[in-house]
This record gives sequence, C-alpha cells and structure tokens, in this order.
Amino acid sequence: MMKKLLLCFCFLIGCMTVKAQCGAINDAIEPGETLSYELKYNWKFLWINAGWAKMTVNETLHNGQPCLRTDLESYTNKRIDFFFKMRDTLTCITSKDLEPLYFRKGAEEGKRYTVDEVNFSYRDGLCIVDQHRTLRGETEKKYDESPVCVYDMLSILLQARSYDASGYKPGQKILFSMATGRAIEKQTLIYRGKENYTTKDGVTYRCLVLSLVEYVDNEEKEVITFYVTDDRNHLPVRLDMYLTFGSAKAFLTEIKGNRHPLTSIVEK
Repeated sequence: MMKKLLLCFCFLIGCMTVKAQCGAINDAIEPGETLSYELKYNWKFLWINAGWAKMTVNETLHNGQPCLRTDLESYTNKRIDFFFKMRDTLTCITSKDLEPLYFRKGAEEGKRYTVDEVNFSYRDGLCIVDQHRTLRGETEKKYDESPVCVYDMLSILLQARSYDASGYKPGQKILFSMATGRAIEKQTLIYRGKENYTTKDGVTYRCLVLSLVEYVDNEEKEVITFYVTDDRNHLPVRLDMYLTFGSAKAFLTEIKGNRHPLTSIVEK
C-alpha cells in the first residue's frame, strides 16, 4: 500500500531531457514543511483506521553542500499489524534546485525487510543511477546511464509540486521515469480535471484530480485516484488506492510550514 501511496504523490511531471542537471525552480516547498496523513482501509463495506504517514522537509549538508532532506514515515496501527505490518522509512536528499542526489527506503512489510538505496550523479549529459537492494543479507546491484532525467519516489514529488498545471487538459497523459532500488520504471498518470473535495472537518478544497494507471493486456486499469490542491503548494489532500485485496484511502490531516497561502480553499 505504501508504494502506491508514494506513486500517487508523483504528479504533473514528464520525461525531461537531461541538459547539465535535472533540477528545477523550487516554487512550492520550504524547509520546515510537515504533512500528516491518516490511512484507512476498506474491508467488507467497513472503513478501518489503518495507520498514519508523515512527511517532513528540512535543510541538510550533503558532500559539504547545502541541500534539502525529505523524510517520509508510515506505520500501520496494531489492529492492522495483525493482518499486515508496515513500517516504512524513506529519505531523499536533493540539491537546493531539487536535483536528486540520494534516496533510501527501509521497508518492513509483513515478514520481509528490504533496504533500497539509489545514488544519482550527472556526467556528459547523462543521468547516472547506481541502485542497491538488500534483502536477507544479500545485495542486488543495478547501474544505469540514462539520457532522460530519473527520479526516486520523493524527489519527483518535490519537483512536480512546483510545476504549473494550468495548461493541462482532461485526458492528458503524463510520463516519467523512476528508480525503485532495483530498476528504472516508466509510470503513467492521466489528468482528469478539477473537482472540489471536502474534508471531514468541513474544509472544501478546489483540487486537480489525477489517476495513476497501469496497462493489463492493453487495457487501462485504475491504480490510484488522487486530489491535489489547485494552488501554488500543490498539496495531495486525498488519495484513493485500488488494491488487489481491497481499497484504501489517505487523508491529509495536518499542514505545517506551507510556503504559500492555501488559496484553493473555497469554504471552511
């Protein structure tokens, strides 16, 4: 479920040709931002509180250079642990202009614990992606040189949130490349248009609606529908995830340190 939660954050980004770097102008995020989410799982017409997730952005040093560090933690509660335990901790380091430099994911999911690490570097117009996955003491390595920008699950979110979606039309497909720790995967998102979403606290946001899809036997299958604030923050406020064993939702419950006013709020 957490992988799908992360993928759904990755919106409004296309496959970009690498010039000297894979950075972007940061127009949405500043150090000190914290986003908290409540996770719910649907089982036989019942919605069950499944756990929580929290994402923070802070300043750090990487190889002696000022950078941004983003951390995402997600935990299932004890009630859900009985069926499926999840303890995921993700970290990415980007340059000040959001160029991906390092990514790590430590994931305890069920009875399995994996560590994925990705190091990014840039040379001669190429994005160099050095990946490692460790499972049960054994490490699998993957090395790629890509002519297009490659991102991890968190750095793509940071960049995408600064993009202007005003030119997008319903039905438009958005493609991007993402390193998972084992491979570089192509992902497809479809922009659905705008819709208002009201939280359980009665706050109504004007949102951009997008879908992460996959293709099975050349047929489009919805994986996630998600709602992103239609303002300069581009905060994901609701995520509907369609799983093989049911469905799940994630709701934004607390915002701290947002860079811009929440002009997408239409009613409180």
